Amino acid sequence: MRRRTLITGAAGAVGALVGAGISPAAAASDARRRVVHVRPGDSVQAAVDTLADTAGDTADGPGPTVVVHPGFYREVIRIPSAVRDLTLLGASRDPRDTVIVYDNANGTQKPDGSGTYGTAGSATFTSAAPGLTVRGLTIANDWLRADHPEITGTQAVAAYVTGDRSRFELVRFLAHQDTLFADTTALDSFDRQYYRDCYVEGDVDFVFGRGRVVFEGCRLHTLDRDVSFRPEGMVFAPATARANPYGFLAVRCRVTSGAEDGAYKIARPWVPSYETTAWPSLVVRDTWLGPGIDAAAPYIDMREAYPWQTMRFREYANSGPGAAVSVPENRPQLTAAEAAEHTRKTYLGDWRPYEQRY
Repeated sequence: MRRRTLITGAAGAVGALVGAGISPAAAASDARRRVVHVRPGDSVQAAVDTLADTAGDTADGPGPTVVVHPGFYREVIRIPSAVRDLTLLGASRDPRDTVIVYDNANGTQKPDGSGTYGTAGSATFTSAAPGLTVRGLTIANDWLRADHPEITGTQAVAAYVTGDRSRFELVRFLAHQDTLFADTTALDSFDRQYYRDCYVEGDVDFVFGRGRVVFEGCRLHTLDRDVSFRPEGMVFAPATARANPYGFLAVRCRVTSGAEDGAYKIARPWVPSYETTAWPSLVVRDTWLGPGIDAAAPYIDMREAYPWQTMRFREYANSGPGAAVSVPENRPQLTAAEAAEHTRKTYLGDWRPYEQRY
């Protein structure tokens, strides 16, 4: 029950607002600036829908902004590609104050009886919008395996992100399996994403997808599972297209754990059945790896047909007990010259979100 206890604790912000005499209000907007405010009792999705209805009228102006005030929003959010350059902003600088959460899983039946949601469809937050910026809030999926033993499709995504130039800062992503699906709009697209000072937690493959993604200064936290087998899970499961020179880059991050020492792997390669030519790419550099990572064997196969040793998995200048190199063949390292090619600049090209401060 840890997930629900953690998330509902943030709902106290709603009570604080009411106690201060600020009652929930309908979303108020400034049509000229395209700024929409959402307060407890309102719907974030309704605000997005309002902007989607007017997207074509102001396509040449600045992108719209949705300001979400502290509170607890139990709903599913879908941001269409038409809402370009949207900023979704938590009104306080503390992401714990503003929580968007729902509880669908891969195997959850849809209300209309048409089938189950599937992995991508289970996401609490989905965006295909280019130029998206999200800052200062929590996105969570609080579906729990223990509550649904009848469901075998246990992937429950917090955020499913596609669209080029998607940027997240000071955002918490909370779930268990498949927390953050960092993907692309199409198999032949190399959409870029940037995550700075974010917190991502989960257990199995909880950062996965085929996007070209930079994680800078983020904390990746592995949960403790009540299981007897090892590993309990993996942090990354990239599915990079073979034609894409860059996949996931974690730089100056921290990998921490609530599980016992050595219970987790850094990664395993995901080669989807619909894209068997994928060549997963992951570089972890200048990052602190805690004792939760199995230092002797930090990588593992997802399927025998695609061994991790044949993938683009590399490390450079990492530290911490989980970075100790005791079996060199299990810890492929970049040379200094190679490391110079694996930077946020090379991954993100002419888009430089790291030069913008919040």
